[in-house]
Amino acid sequence: MNKNYGSDTKTALQAKFDAQKIAFAPVMFQAAKALRDLGIFEYLKNTRKKGADIHTIATDLNLSDYGVKVLLEAGLSLEMVRSEGDNFFLTKTGFFILSDELTRVNMDFVNDVNYLGMFRLQDSIKNKKPEGLKVFGQWDTVYEALSQLPADVQKSWFAFDHYYSDYAFPEILPLVFEGNTKKILDVGGNTGKFAIQCAEFNNDATIAILDLPGQLEKANKNIEEHGFQDRINGHALNLLDHSIPFPKGFDTIWMSQFLDCFSQEDVLELLKRAYNAMDENASLFILETYWDKQQFEASTYSLHATSLYFTCIANGCSQMYHSDDMLKLIDKAGLRLEKEYENIGVSHTLYKCRIK
Repeated sequence: MNKNYGSDTKTALQAKFDAQKIAFAPVMFQAAKALRDLGIFEYLKNTRKKGADIHTIATDLNLSDYGVKVLLEAGLSLEMVRSEGDNFFLTKTGFFILSDELTRVNMDFVNDVNYLGMFRLQDSIKNKKPEGLKVFGQWDTVYEALSQLPADVQKSWFAFDHYYSDYAFPEILPLVFEGNTKKILDVGGNTGKFAIQCAEFNNDATIAILDLPGQLEKANKNIEEHGFQDRINGHALNLLDHSIPFPKGFDTIWMSQFLDCFSQEDVLELLKRAYNAMDENASLFILETYWDKQQFEASTYSLHATSLYFTCIANGCSQMYHSDDMLKLIDKAGLRLEKEYENIGVSHTLYKCRIK
């Protein structure tokens, strides 16, 4: 693994300013969200040529002058707005907070799923458990809890999960089906999105989904709505029970944004179970977002932050992995990397593996 990341070339003044940004980050995050959700950013977007003053904004949005004033002043330091005289204008950063789908998905995920629980991050590190999940109830992992979480939390969780995969799937399907793929085992199939797209893409494909009972309940509803219950079926099991083998007889095993949900020890066991279910002609596809494979700093930053979600909310033991970590586990499981496809979708890498 390349150990050389980051730099330390800032001046002391720059570094101290950045330290203050971190110190007040939770406060300023809520200010940014309020500017978005209360309609202030939208108002400024619609008056972008001439701008608007505090009193006019407050009157038209039925807010107090005071409330608009403190939020816009915070927006100045966040560089989301700028001012000319008494009038305020939306900046490019403010526009992305308002209108960029990726930013909205990430922000809602942080606010609804992570914000309250992140107070317990240090406890999660010490105890090796997702202590932040306790704000929602008593579960060992978020995956057991998903079907029972509040509706707004579920909505933001699935929007975050699906955003990244939705952009990747159209690029991936031709790669999965470029051979004689007919029978697919979708491990950790979640709500059935990939299985449904496979059935739509190839009329001869049959797909079996392995996942927790709560997830399969949602998947089965989606499958029935699309009319694919004759070609897609589900098998409920606890994927962390490594004594249960994966079913055999599939030419393709699929794992999408799945292995990052587990510790390295569990990833190895899951890969071994895939190995034991494969014959020499079968392929294992692994789709993940590796933080060292990103083209843009924003992606790496987001993935490092997402690792802390896994630590504090999801399960206390997994993360967004470095690609070297995954390749070592693939090798230990008795598999070899046959092909690698980079820059899939938003930020994914696709590995095609076979038995050594």
